Amino acid sequence: MQEKITNTTFESLDQNKLQRMLHIKQQYDKGVLSLDEAKNRVKSEVGRISPEEFAAAEQMFKDEDPDECRNEDVRTILEVFDGLIQADEPGLPYGHPIDAYRRENKKMKELLQRGDELAQKPFILNPWLELMEQIIQYKVHFSRKQNQLYSALERKGFDRPSTTMWVYDDEIRDEMNSALEILRNGDVNPEFFFDAYRQMTVDLRDLMEKEELILYPTSLKLIPEEEFEEMKSGDREIGFFLIDMPDLNQRTSPEEAKPVAEQTGLMDDLAALLAKYGQNIETDPKEKVLDVAEGKLTLEQINLLFRHLPVDISFVDENDLVKFYTDTAHRVFPRSKGVIGREVRNCHPPKSLHMVEEIIEKFRSGKESKAEFWINKPGLFIYIVYVAVRDKDGTFRGVMEMMQDCTHIRQLEGERRLLTWEEVQQQQNGGEKVGVIQSDQSYQSTQNHQSYKNDEIGNGENDDDLNGGDGPIVITAETKLKSLLQRYPQLKDDLPGINPRFSMLKSPMARVVLPIATLKMMSEQSGMPQQELIDKIQDLVATY
Repeated sequence: MQEKITNTTFESLDQNKLQRMLHIKQQYDKGVLSLDEAKNRVKSEVGRISPEEFAAAEQMFKDEDPDECRNEDVRTILEVFDGLIQADEPGLPYGHPIDAYRRENKKMKELLQRGDELAQKPFILNPWLELMEQIIQYKVHFSRKQNQLYSALERKGFDRPSTTMWVYDDEIRDEMNSALEILRNGDVNPEFFFDAYRQMTVDLRDLMEKEELILYPTSLKLIPEEEFEEMKSGDREIGFFLIDMPDLNQRTSPEEAKPVAEQTGLMDDLAALLAKYGQNIETDPKEKVLDVAEGKLTLEQINLLFRHLPVDISFVDENDLVKFYTDTAHRVFPRSKGVIGREVRNCHPPKSLHMVEEIIEKFRSGKESKAEFWINKPGLFIYIVYVAVRDKDGTFRGVMEMMQDCTHIRQLEGERRLLTWEEVQQQQNGGEKVGVIQSDQSYQSTQNHQSYKNDEIGNGENDDDLNGGDGPIVITAETKLKSLLQRYPQLKDDLPGINPRFSMLKSPMARVVLPIATLKMMSEQSGMPQQELIDKIQDLVATY
């Protein structure tokens, strides 16, 4: 296991003050002190408190309770430390990772306010369904926190968010899913829905207050600005909740060139080491030929092979550190560069941590070498397998995780022994036929256009704005993406060329997004102005 990381910022704080804070708060939680007594003691014995001091006191609390974040009401924190926590909210540049979190919360508060207004009126399904389909997208906020922000804080010795707030994130995510499922299940019981919705809103508002009171200010204190810069590309891989973000392609800094320089230096060192033992490699990293187990490949070829695998692969080494994952366009679950070097126990929600630790322990001891799991949902089948990695002497060297969307594979029947080319009948421009070779990857295969229409776009339902004939169409901000893809299947492959964020259309998440996505929503998610997005799509469809 990796040695426990300490935090110099936390260590530099007044440790006696932190102990007093924690002791008074615990005495109040246990009922030993009344609220007035606790407040008076905090004022007299502690004084003003910074967010990082509060976070450091929480980090000192060793008996970790996974439900602590939920059980600890932010209102209680404010009551006990009333007027003493310095609510410092510095102005941040547009596009800063913490600025993005804050703007997402602002957007969520607007949606919850709309829900408060709807709750005062007689229940009507469609407005609630529209609202919940926007709220559910907040899950990307959780994914970014868990994969990016928590990871950065762990590296600074602050792992409390990973062990307590992560649990709360997942519980609220489940509450969102439950509330939306009630609305989608046909005959809705309004009272049943309102009970689920109210609990979700209470917890959401509480969580956002905890983020803004402690998590974000502490993050700004602990994480250097250069690490926030590095975080930006990973943030964009995962995505954002209904906010616009600036394009990173326009920014160039010395920091961006640093990893390339470091890699070049590493390859130079490797070349020198190999030369010492009579081995030579080319100077250009792309042309250096490496001896792999069965063959010779350049580093570029190895990366290309990994990127084109029809499965996702991750590798955790013998020290339980995440060392590698394949950056495939069809990635089943979101990953970002922030996960590299992270202890694997911090990459999983606490509720499944025991299972991860058991797998590693059984693999390390040699008792087991493989563990299989599968997720079976309507229209989606995900297969996951963990394999123990051992060297030729049988020594445990780590764990490989393989994950694949096997939905298409499970649907295959009979057999195919001959090379088959699928004919895709275009529905415009004179009905020209285009031959497309069958791909091994079902999400890239034109063989699946019909099942893609039925399963992903919405059971073959058509929108009047696009499917009334073969003539000119009108594309607006309210145009449904599923309707565009019904008429122009090739768009699925071409949209990532407009904006890399649209590559998620080739992932299993497309089944969730496609039924509800409009061009307005696509604009908000990608950061592209609406009219620019519409113009680019119109230019594309004009070529089909």
